[in-house]
Amino acid sequence: MNEKVRAVFTDDAITVYQAYPVRIADPAVAAGTFVDPFKRTRMTWIKPSFLWMMYRSGWATKPDQERILSIQITLEGFEWALSRACLSHFDRTRYRDKAEWRAELESSPVRVQWDPDRDTALNPLSRRAIQIGLSGEAVDRYLDDWIVGMTDITGTVGDIRRAVRGGDREEVAALLPDEREYPLPAAVGERIARMRISP
Repeated sequence: MNEKVRAVFTDDAITVYQAYPVRIADPAVAAGTFVDPFKRTRMTWIKPSFLWMMYRSGWATKPDQERILSIQITLEGFEWALSRACLSHFDRTRYRDKAEWRAELESSPVRVQWDPDRDTALNPLSRRAIQIGLSGEAVDRYLDDWIVGMTDITGTVGDIRRAVRGGDREEVAALLPDEREYPLPAAVGERIARMRISP
């Protein structure tokens, strides 16, 4: 199975990434969490894969994704989210029918989506990267309890992009986050395994 959670993590926290416009990023970094004009009522997606975030944001060049934030959240919060997650789309191998999927969707504050991870040229890899969508109670917990650190890494993103374009593999390797497989608790791992992508 290629659907494994890979991330930068310590004994206390795991790093996820989000991309925002300046008007949201600056107040968030100053406050250490997301504040107005960030909207708690909207679903917010966190991504443990740095290179998938680079693919999604076009190396911080796409409109409203010009600032990349590295966010450290508690392991407890991360695992809480995954233990309550539902697939963001209907999968007939996971659910008996769409009614069952919709019922789980409506009762869960967390969505999970798997997409091909990326290499430094942003080409798809055989393994997949997880995206985690937070809504309702999960957003409140994320903003109020889980976030323990937040850094604007847009400058580093630019350095890595230039090194990639210049073919400097040593510099790229030195600058890239060191992501490794996250050891999920058995029950959470089993839940995530059941959400693997169908062939």
